[in-house]
Amino acid sequence: MSASRRPAQFDLFTGAVEEPPVSSRRRTQPVGPAEPSDSLRMLGEQLPRGVYLGTSSWTFPGWNGLVYDHEASTTQLAREGLAAYAHHPVLRTVGIDRTFYAPVPATTFAEYAQQVPDGFRFLVKAHEACTLARFPVHERYGAHRGQVNDRFLQAAYAVDHVVAPFLEGLGDKAGPLVFQFPPQDPAALGGAGRFVERLHAFFSALPKGPLYAVEVRNEELLTEAFAQALADTGVSPVLAVWAHMPPVARQAKLTRAFEARAVVVRWMLPPNLGYEEAYARYAPFNRLVDEDVGTRDVLARVCMAAVRRERPVFVTINNKAEGSAPLSAVRLAERVVSHKEEGGQRSAAHAT
Repeated sequence: MSASRRPAQFDLFTGAVEEPPVSSRRRTQPVGPAEPSDSLRMLGEQLPRGVYLGTSSWTFPGWNGLVYDHEASTTQLAREGLAAYAHHPVLRTVGIDRTFYAPVPATTFAEYAQQVPDGFRFLVKAHEACTLARFPVHERYGAHRGQVNDRFLQAAYAVDHVVAPFLEGLGDKAGPLVFQFPPQDPAALGGAGRFVERLHAFFSALPKGPLYAVEVRNEELLTEAFAQALADTGVSPVLAVWAHMPPVARQAKLTRAFEARAVVVRWMLPPNLGYEEAYARYAPFNRLVDEDVGTRDVLARVCMAAVRRERPVFVTINNKAEGSAPLSAVRLAERVVSHKEEGGQRSAAHAT
């Protein structure tokens, strides 16, 4: 596939990535993977099967030497970086966020899928039209600002514009399809009880087979009825590492996360920083600035709990979590392997 044909991964709310002239693209050195060390290769080999670690996107020039073999522009990485990203020994999944802001066709998903190996999986965010009860008062929503959203939890819309392209385009490389419900007034959802009823009806009406996941950003929605609705419809809860949500262990207990088809985690922000503050502090995302050893250890234990239960586990990490998502993934992989070895040693000790 030519570089000019590859779809872009957007980090902004709207708009296509601006393409440079074809003549300048021809002069650009192709993006390749960074050469991994022997220890990094070994780490990838030791990471248990079914543990999918990755980042929220792949378009960061600061990852030169960590993921890519040279510094390339965001635009070039959007076109070419995914294939190089997928060569990293530890990175087995990646998030596609652009789909939250607008649906993409099956052909775009198919082009992504062609660039990665068979064992790779994509975590895709569903279009926000499915998960906003009322459009926020933000200029990007234009005439819809502040208005009730008629497509909120409308199964027919989700099937045609979200699920069908996802399945057709990604095929076996489809991982979790995440329906993220941004923070919103529970009253706009009809209250926690009505929200659960609508959620249950929505997922009951979607095609069976895909790995659906739900992420909420309102702690008051983590009710027993919410957990039961997800269990009834075979949907995985998302464990969100985010300042305004409970600790991961509590989220897992409240949502019965380890009973689901898969364990899904999104590690986004440290507890003491907002998005803009973290961006300013951590850019260009080429080193760990604020290591969160506690969260890392909890997530490693989550991964091993999933492995013991023979559940796949997906963890996507944002650059704003510690400063560099690829390095966070490597450190997390090291903790997972450490826990795995400790477990093996305990088993051997019991056997003797």
